[in-house]
Amino acid sequence: MAGKVITVAQQKGGAGKTTIAANLAVALSRSGKKVVLLDTDPQGSLGRWFMTRREAGDPGVEFSTASAWGVSYECDKLRKTFDYVLVDTPPKIDSDLKPAIRESDLVIVPVSASQVDVWATEGVLDMAAREKAEVMVVLNRAKAGTRVATDVDNALKELGVSRAESVLGHRVAFPETMGVGKGVMERGKGAWSEEFQALTDEVVRRLS
Repeated sequence: MAGKVITVAQQKGGAGKTTIAANLAVALSRSGKKVVLLDTDPQGSLGRWFMTRREAGDPGVEFSTASAWGVSYECDKLRKTFDYVLVDTPPKIDSDLKPAIRESDLVIVPVSASQVDVWATEGVLDMAAREKAEVMVVLNRAKAGTRVATDVDNALKELGVSRAESVLGHRVAFPETMGVGKGVMERGKGAWSEEFQALTDEVVRRLS
């Protein structure tokens, strides 16, 4: 059976694309799956995370890069060997993103807890709809006790989509672990690991 391709996309920078891609790779790998990261963002943050992880020991995941025109070829090749191919994309919406969206079994769209981020999802959602791609909007960096999750839900409903049940809180564990080439699942038990495990389980269910 061919592996599943998961693309993480958002036209607004700082929404948490790379963090979610890296952490999802770690979580899936820890469950015994063969995982590869495919970095298409020229900024290369995911590659730096991977090299930091590799220098510390066995990374547990594989890594590859591709330009926009090479994404289809790379995905076709990698899905023959790996259970999951996780694609990190540049923070923009243009024709360069289309090949990754087209190859995807699931497109994860991270949305920080603000109306501005909801507006920024529209381009990704439009492209995903045109390519008939499955979409999962993930509320990221949410703060407990605020109304913003409800406000974001209402805004997403107006766009005709719903977000994942799982919500990622505003946790210092994410930047701390990214900086040393790790994922939050490797930091020990806490709200951060529970939240990300819930998201991972939801992603797996959506793709089963």
